[in-house]
Amino acid sequence: MKALTSFFDRMVQRYLPDAFLFAIILTFIVFILGMGVTGSTAIEMTQYWGDGFWNLLAFAMQMSLIVITGYILANTPLVKRLLAKISTLANSPGQAIILVTFIAAITCLINYGFGLVVGALLAIHVAKRVPSVDYRLLMASAYSGFLLWHGGFSGSIPLLIATPDHFLQDTLGTVPVTETLFSGFNIFIVVTLLITLPLLNRFLMNSRDPLKNTDASTWKTEDAEPEEKTPAKENMTPAERLENSQIISMLIGILGLAFIVYHFTQNGFDLNINIVNFIFLFLGIIFHKTPRRFLTSVTGAVKNVGGIIIQFPFYAGIMGMMVASGLSQEMSMWFVSISTEYTLPLFTFISAGIVNFFVPSGGGQWAVQGPIMIPAALEIGADTAKTAMAVAWGDAWTNMIQPFWALPLLAIAGLKVRDIMGFCVMILLYSFIPISIGLLFF
Repeated sequence: MKALTSFFDRMVQRYLPDAFLFAIILTFIVFILGMGVTGSTAIEMTQYWGDGFWNLLAFAMQMSLIVITGYILANTPLVKRLLAKISTLANSPGQAIILVTFIAAITCLINYGFGLVVGALLAIHVAKRVPSVDYRLLMASAYSGFLLWHGGFSGSIPLLIATPDHFLQDTLGTVPVTETLFSGFNIFIVVTLLITLPLLNRFLMNSRDPLKNTDASTWKTEDAEPEEKTPAKENMTPAERLENSQIISMLIGILGLAFIVYHFTQNGFDLNINIVNFIFLFLGIIFHKTPRRFLTSVTGAVKNVGGIIIQFPFYAGIMGMMVASGLSQEMSMWFVSISTEYTLPLFTFISAGIVNFFVPSGGGQWAVQGPIMIPAALEIGADTAKTAMAVAWGDAWTNMIQPFWALPLLAIAGLKVRDIMGFCVMILLYSFIPISIGLLFF
C-alpha cells in the first residue's frame, strides 16, 4: 500500500492540473462524449453548455458564504480557543490524523457544509499544535470525512424521498428515513467508515516520501488576520463610534438568534446549508463584538472564495450538457442493462460515482438518475430504498477525487487540489469495499 500511495501521490503531483483546468478538461470531455454517444451536434452541445452555465449561481453563493462565514466565526476569540482546546487531544502526528478524520466525519454526518469548514479549521489548529504532521495528509483526512455526508442528516436524496409530493412520488411513494438513513445497510456503511477511515488515514501517514518535506511547519497555516486596534474613545469620530459599538452588534445578533430559535421551533432539526450559514454569520457578528472587528475578518475571508466563484459556473455548464444531451441517461441505462435484482444497487452505486464527475450535486444527480433507476428497480424487483441510497453513496464516493466539493476546504487550507488528491485516491479505493458490502449483503 505504501508503494501504491506514493505512486498516486507522484502521479497527481506531476499530472493533475489546477482545479480550474480540471473543470475545463471535463467540459471538453463531456462535449465530445455528447456528440459521440448521443448524436448531438456541436451547435447543440454549445447551446446546452451555455444554457446551463449560470444554473448554479445560488449554490455558488451558498458555498462562498460557507467559507466566508466559517472563516469569520473561526477567527473569533471564543471559537479559536475552542478549536485550540480540541486540538490538545492530539500530541503526535498519528493522533492528529485520527482526531481530524473522526471530527470531520461526525460533523459531516450532521451537515455537509458545517463538516467541511469545521474539518479544515480544526486541521489548521491541530497543525499548529503538531507541526511535524504531514499537512497535506491532514487536510486530506479532513476532506475524507465528507465521504459520509450523504449517509447522514443532510443527505439530499434520503431527505427528499421522505418528503411528501417529491417529484417521484407517483412512482416511488414516500420513503421514510427508517428505510434509508436508519436502515441496516446504511448504518453498517456509516459505522464501518467512521471506525476505519481514521485508521486508514493513520496508515497512509507511513506512506509519505521521506525525501519530501510536507510537515505543517513548511505551509502557511495562519487562520486569522492581524487584530485591528480600536482607537481611543476620545479620538473617535461619530462614524468610528458606530463602527466600534458593541451595542449595534449585540442588537442585530440577538435578532439573528431569535430567527434561529424560530426556525428550529417551526421545522425541527432542519440543518440545511442556509441555516448553517445564518448561524455562522450571526454568531460571528456577536463573537467579534463590534462591526469593525467583524468587517476586518470579512476582508480576510473573501480572499478564499475566488476559486468557488469562477469554477462553479463551468460545472453548471457541464451539468447542462450531461442532462440536455441525454448523456447521463445513456450512462445510467447501460448499467441497468447489465443488472439483476441483487446487483442493481451495486451497479447503481458505480454508475452514480461516474455520473458524479460531471454532475457533482446530490440533488441534481438524483433528478438525473432517479427517474431511470427507480422504475428499473421496480421492474426487476430490486429494493427501491437501497437503490436510492446507492445513488446517494455513489455521489459521495467519487467526491473524494472530484475537486468540486474540495474547493471550500482547499481555500481555507491554502492548498491546491493536487496536494491532497494522491491520498484521496487511496481513500476512494478503500471505501468501495464497505459500501459495496453494505449494498450487496445487508
